[in-house]
Amino acid sequence: MSLPQSLRNSVTPPELELIACQELIEIIPLTSMDKTAFISGAYGPLRPPNKATIPLWMALNLKLKRKCHIVAPDWLTVEFLQDRLTEETTSPHFSHLPFRFAEISKVLLDNASDDLQNPDKLRSLLKDIREARQAKSREGAKDLDRSETTLTRLCSMEINEIRPFFVQSMGIFTHLHRVPRDP
Repeated sequence: MSLPQSLRNSVTPPELELIACQELIEIIPLTSMDKTAFISGAYGPLRPPNKATIPLWMALNLKLKRKCHIVAPDWLTVEFLQDRLTEETTSPHFSHLPFRFAEISKVLLDNASDDLQNPDKLRSLLKDIREARQAKSREGAKDLDRSETTLTRLCSMEINEIRPFFVQSMGIFTHLHRVPRDP
């Protein structure tokens, strides 16, 4: 969703991608590595061909150095996304997807598409899901209520996109519905 500059006081999509890189993901290491300690925790040891679970940022670093293959999350498959797209287009509610699915899928498709099955179809399905969910968000905006708004199962990117609009809208609603004081 493109917003005017005056409404852009949220986290940027690249910043959300950076935050998402803290999520854990499975890899298949190609080289051995001892347990390594970081501020966020200790990861390893890495022993090929055993799978290991490490943060996405570390997996991307190892992938760049050709020291691992990234295992796609269970939800990043054509079958799973096709089911979610069907659910998005047939149900009035948002389908259940991981909270950071948009950021993680973008990072993986940009940096490790060779480790994913059918990356072009994945991109297409993710785009269709995003458009269907944006249409539902716009439809939900028509039913704004000044006392409460409920949009469950939104992902972090979607929340970030609509937050400035909702904050400003709720402020206007509150101003318009303010009870006049008796003189």
